[in-house]
Amino acid sequence: MSIKEITLEKFNVTDFIEEKAKEIAALVGDGVAINALSGGVDSSAVTMLGHKALGERLKTYFIDNGIMREGEPQRIAALFKSLGVQIEIIDAQDEFFNALKGVIDPEEKREAITQAFYKDVFGKLVKESGAKHLLQGTILTDVDETVAGIKRQHNVFEQLGIDPQKAFGYKIIEPLIQLRKDGVRKLAASLGLPESAYNRMPFPGPALAARVIGEVTKKKVSIVRKATVVVEEELASTGAFQYMAILHQDRVTGMRDGKRDFGLQIELRCWDSIDARKATPTELPYDVLYKLADRIVDEVPGVVSVTYNITKKPPSTIEAI
Repeated sequence: MSIKEITLEKFNVTDFIEEKAKEIAALVGDGVAINALSGGVDSSAVTMLGHKALGERLKTYFIDNGIMREGEPQRIAALFKSLGVQIEIIDAQDEFFNALKGVIDPEEKREAITQAFYKDVFGKLVKESGAKHLLQGTILTDVDETVAGIKRQHNVFEQLGIDPQKAFGYKIIEPLIQLRKDGVRKLAASLGLPESAYNRMPFPGPALAARVIGEVTKKKVSIVRKATVVVEEELASTGAFQYMAILHQDRVTGMRDGKRDFGLQIELRCWDSIDARKATPTELPYDVLYKLADRIVDEVPGVVSVTYNITKKPPSTIEAI
């Protein structure tokens, strides 16, 4: 199926909102739809668009999968409550960590998260709500990377020949699929989201699981979550497209108090980009890198090494997994 891209230059956001709201309303009819809100710009935009189209007939959930950033569920629910959208937080941590247990291969991890999300957690919510449609914020870059075999994005199905109705028991509506990130930001602003939401940097669908190399466990996620707090505090003023901390699998040799400390390695990535198709590592000053390294080894238990990625996309990708 060919998707006709709407470029930013040709994007009439007012017409788009009106057209897509009517399209969503027509597809759902007098029924109920559901969607999952992660707080990222894509899911935030599609949530606001869906509520414009359906009002209270769109049931919005925040799935607390245990692999989000510090305080994410409560912060996002409070923001949308202030915008008049009620969010129900669903505790699904056990389901996700059970699905990830023993899984090491990057694509298998993404598939485990996909199945846990769409089949186990959302499948149950669909049955309970009586909804026949799931509204989600898939964008064109998600499709491009999946179809090209670069990495499987958790929210792409029909382009891979997967019928969500047969696989999960409901249909998926993807009103943003013709847009890239720059277009989605413009849409989100027009839908009334604050700049903190529409200019928020991208965050992966697999969340912090995309930043743990090797098996994903609660302990490892806790480590990368603490490192993420430091990175986001120190790099917030850079204007970079995206920045992150990645926990490597193998331990490395370090030193503390004159003795060997066989510890953990955190890799930092910081990117300049427009739409995520291409990206260049941000040329961070050494004093910034030194401060990051010092804070991470001081504040994140067990870390003895901090490195900085300087490889462009391509051949690298923005996320490690």
